[in-house]
Amino acid sequence: MFSKFSNRRKFLNYGKLSFLFLLNSCSNLSKKVIIGLQNSFYPKSFKDTIPKDWKQEKINFGSIQPQKYRNIISNADFVLINDGWINNINFAEFEKINQYPLIKNLDKRSIDFLGSFNENQRSKLFPVGVIPYTIIIKNNKELINSARNSWDFLLSKKLTGKIIFPQSPRIILSIAKKINSHNSLKKLKSQAMLFDDKNMLNWLINSDACVAIVPYSLCSKYLKIDPRLSLVFPSQGVPLMWHFLLSRSNLNNEILIKWIKSFENKSIVDKLVNEGWYLPFNSDYLQNKYKSELSLISSPSKKCWENSWSFPVLTNEQRINLENSWHKSLTP
Repeated sequence: MFSKFSNRRKFLNYGKLSFLFLLNSCSNLSKKVIIGLQNSFYPKSFKDTIPKDWKQEKINFGSIQPQKYRNIISNADFVLINDGWINNINFAEFEKINQYPLIKNLDKRSIDFLGSFNENQRSKLFPVGVIPYTIIIKNNKELINSARNSWDFLLSKKLTGKIIFPQSPRIILSIAKKINSHNSLKKLKSQAMLFDDKNMLNWLINSDACVAIVPYSLCSKYLKIDPRLSLVFPSQGVPLMWHFLLSRSNLNNEILIKWIKSFENKSIVDKLVNEGWYLPFNSDYLQNKYKSELSLISSPSKKCWENSWSFPVLTNEQRINLENSWHKSLTP
């Protein structure tokens, strides 16, 4: 009798353990790695590198519902962000990421740019891509040669009221500094049709606009389907948009390292570059993408890359000076 009772109790205990194990297994299976990203900035070839079993959550830092994206960030394991929104990040929520072995894979350009951030930010930002801005010219082959040499062509009378600029005073001011003309910022702004970051290519295609200045990754697909559009990278250089990875996760670092190392695949590198996304790593194959001696229409030349510029986080004093310069250009 006792033996039967003992065996029965063991059986029930085994059943309980099996049930708990099953629940735990299901829980682990249902917990996906979550990565938050600004969806519109990332070309398909980059999003295709994200493991299929990860969950992608869209972040909109310009949303009128900021709490929504804050909740996404709080629940995400990893977050992707471009340099223009760094100030929207609470770095206290993230772990150090540049202590990983991956840091030694970064190239000089990305290490130099990281050096412009304070130590706390620098330790938690890992560069995963740099996108050059480009000039898109519609139905005007005559402008192409002058645009290849410098930004001065933007002041042509033919372009008055026909240029679409990014909605960023900092980018416009940086371009104005490249133009060899007195009061260049005021003159440049007088050339604008509008300032837009989301629909600039739709405006260019469907309006009287002749020129748009856009991130390369946002326009590559339009160039393939609209023969009226030409792509130009001035040898004076272009503004650069950087994208960083941040980590909130306590997951094994191998998950992150495995994903980053997948970028080393040559076919992935080629696809990314074809969509305007350049990887900031120091392998020979990647670095050759920056070293074209020709002024190719399809990519920045070596000289263009050498003269291109990035945007570190502004100090309060720098921000005030920028705002003053912008407002001063509005006065008659």
